[in-house]
Amino acid sequence: MYIYESIKSNNEMKTIPEAIFQFLEELNQNNNRDWFTEHKKCFKELEKEVKQFNDEVLTGLRVHDDVDKMKMFRIYRDVRFSKNKAPYKTNFGCSFHRVKPKLRGGYYIHIENNGSFLGAGFWNPEKDDLMRIRKELELDAEEFKEVIATEEIKKYWGELEGEELKTAPKGFDKQHKDISLIRKKQFMFVKKLDNKEVLSPKFQETIEDSFKAIRPFFNLMSEILTTDLNGESMLPDN
Repeated sequence: MYIYESIKSNNEMKTIPEAIFQFLEELNQNNNRDWFTEHKKCFKELEKEVKQFNDEVLTGLRVHDDVDKMKMFRIYRDVRFSKNKAPYKTNFGCSFHRVKPKLRGGYYIHIENNGSFLGAGFWNPEKDDLMRIRKELELDAEEFKEVIATEEIKKYWGELEGEELKTAPKGFDKQHKDISLIRKKQFMFVKKLDNKEVLSPKFQETIEDSFKAIRPFFNLMSEILTTDLNGESMLPDN
């Protein structure tokens, strides 16, 4: 295995090292503690490279958005309640959190061999937030539908995704004209990426353009989640 030889620093715009997909694929085939311990030095080098890349993404995000922190997820899996007992994830994941409570929504970068993607939106809304979104859609979903159908969002992200209930949530009319939106439990956009796109020198540019394009959606959702149905602010007074 020649992973170490292909890890190189880049003094210009940071890129993802080519070695990352080879390492993740070999980890996928050898997902055990003995193999990982033997190759931990390589993992730590790759992790460092990815963190530096994500740090640059964070710096770029802060130019046009208020993002308070970045979180890189650990490689170790919590297997206590999972049928899959493989001890390690076979991806690098990183999330970026907007400043709450005024701003809502989050960004995500997922790097995996033949399974990379960007994510944006609301993966696991809190109970009260989910109810507030549903109430807004029940009252009037037109602006919501207009925003998710804008040219920029369609170009960079495609269609709104997310898990949904099989029927109407309790207290909502299953015949409502926008029940397909009201049923949703998640409000997400996903942009799938191939390995070549991830390794491209333009990967940071792709990320920045994609995250900028989702802002109208975040702006609307932030407005919804910080006001009541009468449009009155629910934010605490400064």
